[in-house]
Amino acid sequence: MSRRRPLPPAPAPTPAEPLCELCQRQVLEVSRHHLVPREEGGRYGPTVALCQPCHSTVHLLLSNKELARRYHSVEALRTAEELQKYLHWIRRSRVERIRNRRRRG
Repeated sequence: MSRRRPLPPAPAPTPAEPLCELCQRQVLEVSRHHLVPREEGGRYGPTVALCQPCHSTVHLLLSNKELARRYHSVEALRTAEELQKYLHWIRRSRVERIRNRRRRG
């Protein structure tokens, strides 16, 4: 008669990596982006989770006034002409951090 050994406990499931709502990549961490910038009255408005490269690039390429007037939803941001070349590049890469300097103006 053979004895059955108890199975070792299953490993605890790891939490899924967060998803950037702009580039749709799974990344290590995300930050909250105010769809209407706080400077333009969006302090308590809706936010979306963006990876650091997307968040930096959005603020590099689009002014707060443009974000408030034209790109106050994640769908509108995805269609922004200024972001198309960047989105095409980032969706094919594994970049987690990017250094952009915000444009002055």
